[in-house]
Amino acid sequence: MFRNLIFLFGLAAAALPAALALSCSPGGSKIVVVYVSEDQVFSEPILKDFEKETGIRVKAVYDTEEAKSTGAMNRLIAEKDNPQADVYWANEPIRAEVLKQKGIAAPYISPNAGEIPAGLKDPEGCWTGFSARLRVLVVRKGLAKKPSSILAFTDPAWKGKGVIANPLFGTTTSEIAALFTLWGDEKAKAFMARMKANGTGLSSNNGESADFVAAGRYAFSLVDSDDVVNRVRKGKPVELVYPDQEEGGLGCFLVPNAAVLVRGAPHPKEARRLIDYLLSRATEEKLARADCAQLPLHPGAAPPAELKPLEKIRVMKVDYAEVARKLVEIQPFLKSWLEL
Repeated sequence: MFRNLIFLFGLAAAALPAALALSCSPGGSKIVVVYVSEDQVFSEPILKDFEKETGIRVKAVYDTEEAKSTGAMNRLIAEKDNPQADVYWANEPIRAEVLKQKGIAAPYISPNAGEIPAGLKDPEGCWTGFSARLRVLVVRKGLAKKPSSILAFTDPAWKGKGVIANPLFGTTTSEIAALFTLWGDEKAKAFMARMKANGTGLSSNNGESADFVAAGRYAFSLVDSDDVVNRVRKGKPVELVYPDQEEGGLGCFLVPNAAVLVRGAPHPKEARRLIDYLLSRATEEKLARADCAQLPLHPGAAPPAELKPLEKIRVMKVDYAEVARKLVEIQPFLKSWLEL
């Protein structure tokens, strides 16, 4: 099963570069090219608003759901010596940090970055976080007992009742890499082995995991907070649980979006304007009200109604640069875990 899933994902990721051919702007009109791994349904309205407000035409290339984050990142790496994009709108900071480490992200400190907490932006300005999601448990509503930790995946009481998205893609990869940095390789590998031995199911993406829980196929999953909020708003029988909130607990893995200026961007002036726009309080408020229900990082900005304010949530204390290095390092292990 694992081999078949990854084969399909590989096809989806490989198809991305050929899916959209980017042309230069005719007549010298203002244009900005952005690669986007944030869901198109949420990011496209923001980019349309930017076009209306600035007169700068946006050409966007969106990741597929199955190859989320990985497809756009790999395209940027392939284009390093001949950059086609100006901006990367990453749906998490880990792959943005990978691009910095590979010399693909250029420094730019936006005037709108001042209020973003220091731990959620690169000190050199190679990426800046905004509008975060949380990694949370989506739990089938009505359970007599609810899981309260990611360790439920290894608990015999929950054998065969948990499901996760494929760990080679998206925020699942990032959180696993974070666990490796916090626990060390030996403990993290043991956790993965016990999770597999405990009958954990595998889905193609976080949204599918949430749907499996809503349909009763599984009792819980580890997904992004927007996956839960979206289904709660649709009346699905699921609820959100913040994992590992006890004193001294791991906490939730926080996943901000990240804005990246591409080194050698063909349209650097327009690229900086787009980054300023993404990092604005107004954009964060739009993303908080949208179905993605993202948490603003600007102090004092109101969170979505379904989520606690960030200051009331225990979050993992991680170094995103360290997580990025670990993400690259553990790829062979993850493929082995998937029996590739």
